[in-house]
Amino acid sequence: MLNPDGVYLGNYRCSLMGFDLNRHWQDPSPWAHPTLHAVKQLIVQMNQDPSVSLEFYIDVHSHSTMLNGFMYGNVFEDEERAQRQAVFPRLLCQNAPDFSFSNTSFNRDKVKAGTGRRFLGGLLDDTSYCYTLEVSFYGYMTAGGAAPVPYSEEIYMKLGRNVARTFLDYYKLNNLIKDNRPINIHSTDGMSHTGKGKSGISIGVGRDMGDKKKDKNQSFGH
Repeated sequence: MLNPDGVYLGNYRCSLMGFDLNRHWQDPSPWAHPTLHAVKQLIVQMNQDPSVSLEFYIDVHSHSTMLNGFMYGNVFEDEERAQRQAVFPRLLCQNAPDFSFSNTSFNRDKVKAGTGRRFLGGLLDDTSYCYTLEVSFYGYMTAGGAAPVPYSEEIYMKLGRNVARTFLDYYKLNNLIKDNRPINIHSTDGMSHTGKGKSGISIGVGRDMGDKKKDKNQSFGH
């Protein structure tokens, strides 16, 4: 939680001092943006540690206009790297019926240059993946539904569990873990798939460099 003072006051985007924290990653102030400054330092230190591979950065935001859950990702000149960016959202779409891949987009808009996703996408190497997971304030559309279904705390938590499940599927896909998932871990149901389709939580997932080197020889599919 990178915006505790703002959220305490009821803000969803701005800190106590009125800063949109997800626009100040390029040069955060230790005085004005202390949480951002500390997290950025930590990530830079991890990235410089040869024994650590920081693979995923995901910040989680609410969205005030669009429906469903969806992701923003980065655009790269290297086509193979760009294609690999789509793997995790596609897997998440399979696991989370309220997640919309059609609302998911990959961009490098100048106005988003100060976001964590954009800044860290340029800082970390091509084995790292940086996303923003957006989730509607309001609800999600079911297949064939005439009206959105309101989100509840329980359904938000289901989406979180499905994100965790997608990490498991991602590493299975790349032969980095065995298929030994406990039988009680499964995709949450109660929602139908959809084509319809800000606070801050950062999730870092890493592994050691031995696995990182092995990963370079793995292929990534859609």
